Formats: sequence, C-alpha cells, structure tokens
Amino acid sequence: MTGAQSAQAGAGPPLDDATLVSRAREGDVRAYEQLVLRYQGPIFRLAVRMLASRTDAEDVVQEVFLTAWRRLAQLSEDAAFVGWLYRAATNRCLNVLRSRRPEVELDFEVADPPQRGGQPEHAAQVSEQLVALNRALQQLTPQQRACWLLREVHGRSYEEIGEIVGTNSTAVRGRIARARAQLAEVMRPWR
Repeated sequence: MTGAQSAQAGAGPPLDDATLVSRAREGDVRAYEQLVLRYQGPIFRLAVRMLASRTDAEDVVQEVFLTAWRRLAQLSEDAAFVGWLYRAATNRCLNVLRSRRPEVELDFEVADPPQRGGQPEHAAQVSEQLVALNRALQQLTPQQRACWLLREVHGRSYEEIGEIVGTNSTAVRGRIARARAQLAEVMRPWR
C-alpha cells in the first residue's frame, strides 16, 4: 500500500472489529493497534474494578492484549474478538485474585473520579459514593463481581457473560441478583 492509499484508508469511516481482526491476523500491526485503542479503556475499567488496584489492572491489560496478539490465529471467528478479550481479561483477573494472600491490603481507587469544576460538596459526595461502591464490590465473590461488572458497567448480555466466565446464563443471573442485593444493602446510606 502506498502512502496515498494508506492516507485514503485512514480517511474513511472506522472499520468494524471483524475487519480489523482479519487484517491483524494477516500481520497488520496498525489494525491491531486500532483494536487496542478501541478496547483498552473498557478492559482496564473492568480490571481495575475487579482488582481494586490500578497497578494490577495495568498489568492484566498489558498481558491480555499481548496474549491476544500472539494467539490471534487461534480465534475461530473474527467477530468473536470482543467476547474473547473480555473472557481473557476476566479470567486473568480471577487468577490474580486467587493468587493474592488474604492479608494483602487492597488499593481502593476511584476508577472514574468525578469531574472538577462543579460544586465541591457534590464532588466530595460523589467521590465518597464511588469509594463506597468500590469497597462494596470488593465484598462480592470474584465471580459475582465479574458478572455484575460485565453486565452493569460493560453492558454484556447474560449469554455473553456465561461464555466469558464459563457458566450458563441462569447461573449468571443468580450471581448478578445476589450481587445486586448485596450492593443495594451496602449502598443503602447513599440513597
């Protein structure tokens, strides 16, 4: 591809995931970079909320995208890339949680801090609510946390979540229902 052709290709509408995956599989590093740019934010937010540690989340995201690049040829359907990515990230987070010693102090961080410039009292209250939510999420089992985050934050279907965590949609619904009940109880003071 010449420089002019490359410029024309970049000037068109954004390519869909399947096209980018297909091109990346053929060795197009720029296509894979587009996939990374598209999904690193959502995958990072999932990891930081599951792990309550920015450092661990950054490590997971880096590992997941590197592994995905290396194993791209193993993906049977180009359109399945996003689910495959979420599954890899969720499984890696669950492995990190399993490997932690119980006495390790968790690093609670606000994943998406409130915007500056509003009323300070409101910003402080929102920040307190986010900290409380992050702490409440850490009280859930890792499987409940993964299911709840994938559904409520990342908008995945029950069927997709079941594929990601390796169970059926009925079990996913049960985990999410228990997580919602537990979170509602913990967050009651904020209503």
